[in-house]
Amino acid sequence: MNIPSKYDANSVESKWYSYWLENKYFHSTPDEREPYTIVIPPPNVTGVLHMGHMLNNTIQDVLIRRARLLGKNACWVPGTDHASIATEAKVVAKLKEQGIDKNDLTRDEFLSHAWDWTNEYGGVILEQLKKLGCSCDWDRTKFTMDDDMSEAVIKVFVDLYEKGLIYRGYRMVNWDPEAKTTLSDEEVIHEERQGNLYYINYKIEGSDDTLTIATTRPETIFGDTAICINPEDERFAQLRGKKAIVPICNRVIPIIEDEYVDVEFGTGCLKVTPAHDENDKNLGDKHQLEVIDIFHEDATLNSFGLQFEGQDRFVARKNVAKELEALGVLVKTETHLNKVGTSERTKAVIEPRLSDQWFLKMEDLVKPAIKAVLGEDAEIKLFPKKFENTYRHWMENIRDWNISRQLLWGQQIPAYFYGEGKEDFVVAENIELALEKAKKATNNPDLKASDLNQDTDALDTWFSSWLWPMSVFDGIRNPENEEIKYYYPTNDLVTGPDILFFWVARMIIAGYEYKDQKPFNNVYLTGLVRDKQRRKMSKSLGNSPDALKLIEDYGADGVRVGLLLSSAAGNDLMFDEALCQQGKGLGNKIWSAFYLTNLWEVADIQQPQSSKIAIEWFEAKFQKALVEIEDHFSKYRLSDALMAIYKLIYDDFASWLLEIVKPAYQQPIDVKTYNSVIANFEDILKILHPFMPFITEEIWQTIAERTPEEALIVATWPKAKPINETIISQFEFTQEVVSGIRTIRKEKNIAFKDAIGFSVINNENTEATFDAVIQKLGNLESVDYVSEAVEGALTFRVKSNEYFIPMVGAIDVEAEIKKLTEELNYTEGFLKSVQKKLSNERFVAGAPEQVIANERKKEADALAKIETLKTSLASLK
Repeated sequence: MNIPSKYDANSVESKWYSYWLENKYFHSTPDEREPYTIVIPPPNVTGVLHMGHMLNNTIQDVLIRRARLLGKNACWVPGTDHASIATEAKVVAKLKEQGIDKNDLTRDEFLSHAWDWTNEYGGVILEQLKKLGCSCDWDRTKFTMDDDMSEAVIKVFVDLYEKGLIYRGYRMVNWDPEAKTTLSDEEVIHEERQGNLYYINYKIEGSDDTLTIATTRPETIFGDTAICINPEDERFAQLRGKKAIVPICNRVIPIIEDEYVDVEFGTGCLKVTPAHDENDKNLGDKHQLEVIDIFHEDATLNSFGLQFEGQDRFVARKNVAKELEALGVLVKTETHLNKVGTSERTKAVIEPRLSDQWFLKMEDLVKPAIKAVLGEDAEIKLFPKKFENTYRHWMENIRDWNISRQLLWGQQIPAYFYGEGKEDFVVAENIELALEKAKKATNNPDLKASDLNQDTDALDTWFSSWLWPMSVFDGIRNPENEEIKYYYPTNDLVTGPDILFFWVARMIIAGYEYKDQKPFNNVYLTGLVRDKQRRKMSKSLGNSPDALKLIEDYGADGVRVGLLLSSAAGNDLMFDEALCQQGKGLGNKIWSAFYLTNLWEVADIQQPQSSKIAIEWFEAKFQKALVEIEDHFSKYRLSDALMAIYKLIYDDFASWLLEIVKPAYQQPIDVKTYNSVIANFEDILKILHPFMPFITEEIWQTIAERTPEEALIVATWPKAKPINETIISQFEFTQEVVSGIRTIRKEKNIAFKDAIGFSVINNENTEATFDAVIQKLGNLESVDYVSEAVEGALTFRVKSNEYFIPMVGAIDVEAEIKKLTEELNYTEGFLKSVQKKLSNERFVAGAPEQVIANERKKEADALAKIETLKTSLASLK
């Protein structure tokens, strides 16, 4: 067999991925086997492969490949998410380059451009995942805007509406002025930012008195409709029942009283702007205040902003402050640290805004999902368990879900308006059904489809992806179909903790609502990939390596190993490119081991005892490692499982087994040993395959000609057997003996080609099981058991056993005497210089205590070494 001495990942990886695809190893259909199902967390259709995707999908691939080896019907469903906000922003930007304004297009025209963009650029990430070796069932690839997927989303919306769980309400929402859409509470990131607190005087109507309010947003004074004081605050008793005048706009507003006001914050007087703060809105409703919205949808001031109309809110803030100062009503400005809500997607500062939106009632829907994860008989396990607290916090403090978005890209809300009133609408799966409902609602049989206007809003992207484990198997539209019954619930979900609520919790909620079942058994939450400085990897920081370039440089197997070696569940991974080099090194190590076995000539000769016992030991060691590996898998400690395999290859297989069985120079290996080594090698390839699929398949297919049915990807995971702990323990002792022999050979420059004598006083009563191994690895003439010390021999101990290597014939006595004499002379000279220093009274009196102590230690060490050298010289003469 002619194989190259070096492994070339680039040529091997494309070959085997094509082979796997051609033979449809990734494809799954229901059969009599136990299913093992994973659904991919659908990446944004706008996405390209980054380090987080690499880690997440490598873990999924490890789990799915191992399931195949275990004989399960493994199904990994891939797909992408339409990502309303991100995709619409990309399309709008592209249109802008072409001189087209989104607002000049009809909905259908815009959607046509969006589909063109998606067809051209969308799904690139799925192609990139193939480079990583991901064994997804590509025939099952889904997109959240596929017709069947959209139909499922609309069906669920209608069902929840008819159950009374979806409602339309005029509420304070989180407005993203850049994307020009509302966001759910969970899509808002709260950041601490340094700002200012502005103290402003408001005149009291009909007097020269003033009151002072403190605000972080002076531009919102144009929306003020009241000043509020705490009824218990006697400082402002004189203001009760009076009115104040808003600076600049000179609007007269009432002074109201409410316990809500914190007497300790600011001045104790609160400006109330019901259109731009949720708490203010609650006060406004309670006290029946006017609501004045001062912003356009892009957060520029509208006509209520007077001379500041058209200015961005942050520009207006500075200009309003200047105007207030010019009017003499800006008392002072202080720096102030406060929490600011920002859009998870666009990073824009969120603007509270009153708007008609669609909401899903969550209070009752969450109950089964809380019980499923946190109940006494929890059906769903989170790994690591620490995330249960995060889950509990979200679920027990849940609010109604704002599911509408002011976007065109997404499933259009199936509400059809037939009149002018806010309540003049019907909800239906399509226009035909809507028309029938509208005719009944209006008692107007002449109503036509053209009389109906569908709500222009789209549904939140998460409202489609929360159905993902069901909708990919058509479980919403056809709840009793063969596939949903076979593949659902799925087994493992691998995702990041940042979407534990956005996606994981919502899938659990949907699973119990629509299948009365959990959507998955286990959730493996990966950490974030950070750089060596612990910074989150991002394009803006420029600290995220090019994922495809890494694969090109280190091979997919090397990158997979590099990521997994340091990625314990839930803990952030400090990524260092050196980890990929370590992964590549493991590949080179196993290839070198394979190359070595390929060089051996095999003959039908007697099996040496050393080889026989070494194979028995390695098989026991393999079985012990297998138990450890399977325990790690059961706890989702994939990095630990990989490390156990890594050590088995490096420490046991390559460093010891191959060394023991390796035939002498230009001598053949016996067929029995060779076959056993290859069988053990194949078992190693099986357990390593989920982590390093390409190199293991290459070696597997090169060892022997295999039919497609015999490919490694569909081989059988090794079966557990009883572990011979005795032989493992005996070999650990043997390793120490061999190490002792090698140390003496190295220290005394005894060439390995020279056989040496060897005796042992067996105080430990060790068995002679591994004597043949010791004799071979130490190149010993024999292993002799003696009852007393051998005179004039080099010696070492392992536990209470004493080992002796006679010096006669073992070393060049004259050369050793010369070497020891030179070392003795040097050490005696060194001792004299130290003692001279210590006999200097001035030095001893003036030097620090620690310096003196160091010199005395040098003296003691030199005296001990001189004694040892003299003893060694005496034994040689």
